Amino acid sequence: MKIHAGLDVGSTTVKVVALDENENVIFSVYRRHKSDVKLTVKQVLIELYEQVGNATVRMNVTGSGGMFVEKNLGITFIQEVIAGTKAIREFLPHTDVVIELGGEDSKITYLSGNVEQRMNSICAGGTGAFIDQMANLLDTDAAGLNKLAYAYEKLYPVASRCGVFAKTDIQALMNDGASNEDIAMSVFQSVVNQTISNLACGRPIEGNITFLGGPLHFLENLRERFIETLGDEGNTFTTPESGQLYVAMGAALEARDNADNLSLQELIDRINSGVILEEEEEEVKSLEPLFDSEDDYRAFVEEHQTDKEVYGDLSTYKGPVYLGVDAGSTTSKMVLIGEDNQTLFTHYSNNKGKPLEHVLENLLLIYEKMNKETYIASSGITGYGEDFIKSALHIDNGEVETIAHYTAAHYFNPEVDFILDIGGQDMKAMHISNGVIDSIQLNEACSSGCGSFLSTFAASVGMTVEEFQQVALYARNPADLGSRCTVFMNSKVKQAQKEGAEVGDIAAGLCYSVIKNAIQKVIKVRDPESLGENLVVQGGTFYGDAILRTFERITGRKTTRPSIAGLMGAMGMALIAKERSTGASRIKTPDELREFSYSQRSARCGICSNNCALTINIFSDGGRYISGNRCERGAGIKRVDNGLPNLFQYKYDRMFNHYDNIDEDKAKYPAVGIPRVLNMYENYPFWHTFFNKLGFPVTLSSESDREIYEKGIGYISSETVCYPAKITHGHIEDLVQKDVKFIFYPSVFYEHKEFEKSDHQINCPVVIGFPEVIHNNVSSLEKNQVTFMYPFVSFKDQKTISKRLVEVFDQFSIGGKDYHIDKKHIQNAVEVAWLEQKEFHDDIRREGRRALDWVNAKEGRKGIVLAGRPYHIDGEVNHGIPDLINGMGIAVLSEDAVAFNIDDVTRDLRVLDQWVYHSRLYRAAEFLADQPNLELVQLNSFGCGLDAVTTDQVQEILEAKGRIYTVLKIDEVSNLGAAKIRIRSLVQASTKEDKGFALADRSAVQTPKRAVYTKEMKEKGYTILVPAMAPDHFTILAGALSSEGYNFEFLEKVDSKVIDAGLKYVNNDSCYPSITVVGQMMEALESGKYDPERTALLMTQTGGACRASNYVGYIRKALEDMGYPEIPVIALSAQGIETSPGLDINLGLLNKGAYSIVAGDLIMRVSNATRPYEANEGQTERTKEKWISKFTEWVKHPKKREFKKLTRQCVEEFDRIPRKDIVVPKAGIVGEILVKYLPEANNYLQELLEEEGAEVIVPDMTDFFMYCFRNAVHKADLLKTSKRVALICNIAVKILESYRTPVRKALKDSVHFEEPLYIEEIEAYAEEIVELGHHYGEGWLLTGEMIELIHQDAPNIVCIQPFGCLPNHITGKGVMKAIRDQYDEANIIAIDYDPGASEVNQVNRVKLMMSSAWEALSRKDPSIVRPKKAKKAKEPLNEDKDVTRTTNEEIQIIK
Repeated sequence: MKIHAGLDVGSTTVKVVALDENENVIFSVYRRHKSDVKLTVKQVLIELYEQVGNATVRMNVTGSGGMFVEKNLGITFIQEVIAGTKAIREFLPHTDVVIELGGEDSKITYLSGNVEQRMNSICAGGTGAFIDQMANLLDTDAAGLNKLAYAYEKLYPVASRCGVFAKTDIQALMNDGASNEDIAMSVFQSVVNQTISNLACGRPIEGNITFLGGPLHFLENLRERFIETLGDEGNTFTTPESGQLYVAMGAALEARDNADNLSLQELIDRINSGVILEEEEEEVKSLEPLFDSEDDYRAFVEEHQTDKEVYGDLSTYKGPVYLGVDAGSTTSKMVLIGEDNQTLFTHYSNNKGKPLEHVLENLLLIYEKMNKETYIASSGITGYGEDFIKSALHIDNGEVETIAHYTAAHYFNPEVDFILDIGGQDMKAMHISNGVIDSIQLNEACSSGCGSFLSTFAASVGMTVEEFQQVALYARNPADLGSRCTVFMNSKVKQAQKEGAEVGDIAAGLCYSVIKNAIQKVIKVRDPESLGENLVVQGGTFYGDAILRTFERITGRKTTRPSIAGLMGAMGMALIAKERSTGASRIKTPDELREFSYSQRSARCGICSNNCALTINIFSDGGRYISGNRCERGAGIKRVDNGLPNLFQYKYDRMFNHYDNIDEDKAKYPAVGIPRVLNMYENYPFWHTFFNKLGFPVTLSSESDREIYEKGIGYISSETVCYPAKITHGHIEDLVQKDVKFIFYPSVFYEHKEFEKSDHQINCPVVIGFPEVIHNNVSSLEKNQVTFMYPFVSFKDQKTISKRLVEVFDQFSIGGKDYHIDKKHIQNAVEVAWLEQKEFHDDIRREGRRALDWVNAKEGRKGIVLAGRPYHIDGEVNHGIPDLINGMGIAVLSEDAVAFNIDDVTRDLRVLDQWVYHSRLYRAAEFLADQPNLELVQLNSFGCGLDAVTTDQVQEILEAKGRIYTVLKIDEVSNLGAAKIRIRSLVQASTKEDKGFALADRSAVQTPKRAVYTKEMKEKGYTILVPAMAPDHFTILAGALSSEGYNFEFLEKVDSKVIDAGLKYVNNDSCYPSITVVGQMMEALESGKYDPERTALLMTQTGGACRASNYVGYIRKALEDMGYPEIPVIALSAQGIETSPGLDINLGLLNKGAYSIVAGDLIMRVSNATRPYEANEGQTERTKEKWISKFTEWVKHPKKREFKKLTRQCVEEFDRIPRKDIVVPKAGIVGEILVKYLPEANNYLQELLEEEGAEVIVPDMTDFFMYCFRNAVHKADLLKTSKRVALICNIAVKILESYRTPVRKALKDSVHFEEPLYIEEIEAYAEEIVELGHHYGEGWLLTGEMIELIHQDAPNIVCIQPFGCLPNHITGKGVMKAIRDQYDEANIIAIDYDPGASEVNQVNRVKLMMSSAWEALSRKDPSIVRPKKAKKAKEPLNEDKDVTRTTNEEIQIIK
């Protein structure tokens, strides 16, 4: 019998399907591997052997884990999307769209029309693993979640892009009393939203839709949410009987056609020999074991014994007792103390999603143990569940967590000077100096790396968290799993499992991750000595010896861990309850507790436009607790109008409820639709006035809410962009649905400069470029024939904007009718609009002064400056945080309302002050630092790359004056519980000086003075360290620089030490390149190889909208933290932002630099176009190294004529390399400049593509410099900047192009190579899709390069960027739909790179792209067959006898 089989090794399961020659299933299995991938693979294959005997089998392996067993078992790998598509085409040929969910992967395949296969990128949000994590929170499994969902009544919004955010949201819902049934269905809806928003990217999911994968096969309610969301009008939905096995079936079908025969007996022999248990190489690096031996561990345990706790017997105790409750995010803790603070009762356990019931049960237990002469005299509660449980059980006191934890730590150790508390979802770090709190740090809304991650993963392997930490103690090779993001860590865990890591290794690795996360993201400590002498660690996570050991190992400090570490919040509340006792408690009696019950109902508030969805908990005693409300009014509390300022509400009303529209009979033109999004929150007063003055009625999009967001969810092109950008799609769709035929949404590059000392007035790349994203992705605009106008404009001054708008409205059409507006009319309208914009800002400042007067008018009043962007006044974006603050009796001010109370910043900023919205932030922080009644809370939208720069700077400004810095990270879902805790902590810490809360004055701390690289330093031979962006180019460049008397050293290495150094010194929300370049420099200095007194650092500075301009600021801060502020940083920029006297950029140096880059491009081009075809393996690489050496010598003394000769010889030599007569697909690499050219930063992507059989094309680096020069021309055209600068830059383009003339001639005369396009040709390609005003990052060049590659017969394109790269949201991911629509052959994937990201997903998606590439090539020419890969080892360079030697003639030329 002929058998073909498919083995699908996924992230959570292993599947096998065996088919006979008639495609009948003769064997199948679907099994969870519970992290032991290799054992499960072995078991299922042995079961197959037992079923069919020693048959000859054709077998393919697939799945995210398949790559790791391919080499061990000799089974051919097939990418899983290709396998699934094969099965669909065989068994369900009428399918139009396939939606498949796996353990960590989600995929959508479009089979009708232009075939497209899409797969989730770096995040595992919205997949099977995500569902498992959410089910675990509700103390059930995925099947239990499905069962719960049948009884749901209400859907709550739950974050789905990030499992950590979702856990935070769900925990908040549980603590507010939401039913598990409602939460279960809400989780399924969030998966639907994530899948559609992540993968649809504007292409409709319609027609015959098939569901595949385990989650969609087994979870009926998940399918129902997809069906309801997508709608059944015109759609049919199919769930195959064996949908969970389809990928394995597809692998089997592919094996039938292409795999080699394999003996099952031989396969089993290989398994039994242990070959599968050995990996050739470890992809996940290992860390130092926690303990070397059992004796080592015993000594550690003995050292940490404490005897400070005093216990009593509750059954015999008589008198008053004091109860403390800590209703945490995942656990409930209770402590009962007596009159002498003796502990009488403790409880600590998981609340299993029912915190109220848990506390009630244990309170009854306390009553049962108490004798008749004991009574509760006072009670207190803290934690996430404080409000709900306090209201239900009539607990006497509530207090914010930080106060409770400090109270307990101070009780146990009055000398404490540092406290670290790691709970389920929170981390808190407090520094204490001279008995008062010096600073408080809390983790942001993201609970990455907290205790709940340990407990969730422990449960996934069938262990308790205690058992999980126990197996970590003796792990020999703890896995290095990163620390930046729990979701990334989760991917690394899966990768480690597939590589054979033991559970103990993973457990120990996660302990390292949790502590690194605490140190790098929360405490942000550089020097462990700064933590103090008396360290107290607490929180349930520290019950485990593994976590404690990890903390001490990483910091090198000894700590105190009270034996009730996990109960410290409850202990603190018991002490507070005792202190505040009146002698009698209101807490419910035993009888009242036994009779207690509550019911829930849902309602809408309706008091204001927020229309909050409320959950009303009705208690059996008639009491009520209402959750979901953003302010106290929803709870039935009548707000007393006491003039409490709310600048957010004022600004919103002044912006959108202030203006009258012109009457229809006065309208000269059709209505203009304006969306309430991004830059409109800054410029709407101008645009409304401008259009009304011209005779356009204005139609606004509806106010933001969840429904608006969901209207646009199918158009979202980048899953990592911020929520304010995501919701923009919905606002545009809303205007389309209002039948508006003209929508105006401009790309505002420059705002009006407001401060003399600011360096620039640019907008964020997302704010600038998002109109382009809308144009390229919201297909309903074209479908409904809407005129969408999105011109690039500048608000630099009235004249500039007027000049541009005259051009924009010279000729335009709406609804097929052409219009023209006279220049004079435009100028008049601009004049009136400009004055109104000024009046708007003046009104905000006047209202700000009134708010300040209110705060200062009466002692005890407080104000919070809620600092963010203009669009943070949108209630859907800020989630009602301003109302929450008002509800606490605190005035709300905005940064632009107070920033102008000072003339300008008095201290030099460390950062480049380039973004206009953020300039206000810095001034507001400096102003309020001297206002004792004001505090600052910064709003930070998740995914905002710029705030990685701004948050540190604002924190420095505040802390220099001894003020607390608080940041609230907000996303698409509101979790006001976390926000409330943080704001209360801030208020308590700033008003309780008499109780040990007073921040240290750091006014003496100044921004470090910039050390300057001088001529004397050059003469002394200072070593200048520079990150090597492109190793081959920079090797030649090093030769050029050395000949000019500079001692440059290019840093190429990017390894774990470099990344650790980068994470240590850079804000952890910064992008991958910033972490890499800072890490390279700091690691080099830490290595001891360089003398700090004879070393300088060099970094380029663009001065543009991207945060790359602030890398110099990052480096200076890192040097200051490292203790080397005297090391000069050379900031190299075309604009001359800074000067360094010791670096003489003369014509000779520029000449050599240009030759170096052009030569590097040439070598890269010809070697890449030769390597896949070479007949003699390694010859291309040897030839490449030879020519790099030649050009490196030649460039020291360059002569133009010799360059022409060398160029021709180089091309001819590569042309002569013997070639195989084969056809292979071409693949291009485009993206952010550092990850594009540096192999270490993109995980050797080019090597991977070449292993998959591709000829790789990487665009010339010279084009990037051309792009920078040409931007001056486009700025002059679109933004009315200097025409003189544009002329000079155009001349620079021609000069640089002259360096390429010999290269073009040599390539044109060659047999195998093509010359590069001219920059104007790339511009023309880019203009097919985008405007040429995108001047940030790689901007329009990135789009142009993608289309250039398609025209070069390389439609297979990997667009690579750092995770969350802002420019790539616009001209990378943002244009892919438009390119695919225009070019059917386009096969583009976007890959994000990050220090914590797993390579598994990256490699898998590249394999998918290349599988599609080979398939497309075969469709064109059926004779082309993909060759089977032969495993090969890398050869050392220049050690083979065939090395081409340099001739005497060539030596003379070099000389």
